[in-house]
Amino acid sequence: MRHSLIIALALTLPAALAAQEREGHEKSEAGEASKAAELAPALKGAKVSLASGLRAAEKEGRPISGKFELEDGKLQLSVYTTKDDKFSEVIVDHQTGKVAKSEPITGGEDLAAAQKQAQAMAKTKHALRDVIAKAEKGNPGFHAVSVVPEVEDGKPRADVTLLKGNTSKSVDESL
Repeated sequence: MRHSLIIALALTLPAALAAQEREGHEKSEAGEASKAAELAPALKGAKVSLASGLRAAEKEGRPISGKFELEDGKLQLSVYTTKDDKFSEVIVDHQTGKVAKSEPITGGEDLAAAQKQAQAMAKTKHALRDVIAKAEKGNPGFHAVSVVPEVEDGKPRADVTLLKGNTSKSVDESL
């Protein structure tokens, strides 16, 4: 009886953990989509797309994620990059498309996120700009405001948050 219980637990536990991980992932995507809707008024003045911001940040290293965000009430285009096993947060001016500043990421949640994103990007040769183009093409009228890579079921994927007016949605694209 005890042996059967152990076998049953061993068979069901991985499925339960995977379901819990998917649920957490879906909540995270929903949170990003709601944040994107808050960006809508600020983005009306932006002249640079997320894909262009990623391209500008390439001067500092390989982009591993990017997003528009409100920092102290002001719109900011932030791109995480990696170069020589080091990580940086690159701020791209959303008016000119030029790198405004670059700071090393050395600890905390930002470093943990950058390491996880770099692991996902290490599994692909595709650029995040290509993923954004695919997501925007499949969702006419929407524009990417965030792209974050991850590994799901051993495969690299990217969560792309899109915005059209005040409507946002999150799509999952393969890398």
